[in-house]
Amino acid sequence: MVSDSVTLRAWKGLTPQLGERVYIDPQCMVLGDVELGDDSSVWPMAVVRGDMHRIRIGARTSVQDGSVLHITHASDFNPDGFPLTIGNEVTIGHKAILHGCTLGDRILVGMGAIVMDGAVVEDEVIIAAGAVVTPAKRLESGHVYAGNPAKALRPIKDTERAFFSYTAGNYVKLKDDYLAGG
Repeated sequence: MVSDSVTLRAWKGLTPQLGERVYIDPQCMVLGDVELGDDSSVWPMAVVRGDMHRIRIGARTSVQDGSVLHITHASDFNPDGFPLTIGNEVTIGHKAILHGCTLGDRILVGMGAIVMDGAVVEDEVIIAAGAVVTPAKRLESGHVYAGNPAKALRPIKDTERAFFSYTAGNYVKLKDDYLAGG
């Protein structure tokens, strides 16, 4: 559901495509070549800008307040550019920046974290608040990463692994409340 026609914007003939039961807050912007999977949500003041490349966001993924999601355009320096690809059950914390990178499934991106061009984040990773994942870096599955530049701190605990689906489900319930009118 979208309550404001300005929230979803076409760009060069490409209009964002929404799966089933997607919530897009009226105070955010989703533009261009963007696809959002079933039960995903985009919260206030977030920007998802697919104007020079594509953005694909999986199911049960939440893009929280103030986050910026963008791409890397094709150029002489990078002939193919980098799309932004985000898997299923990804929780993107408040004010995170994801730019032309690839994220797998069941990931927690902490508040204020930055994931840069060409970086690849494998499944089941925690990126700590404020971490900076530098261009072209690969974060291996099953670890917590923190710092600037982000480095592996330790393996993920079983309780943290269970949290991926829990927090995704919590945001699905919350967006369902919003879709139902609160």
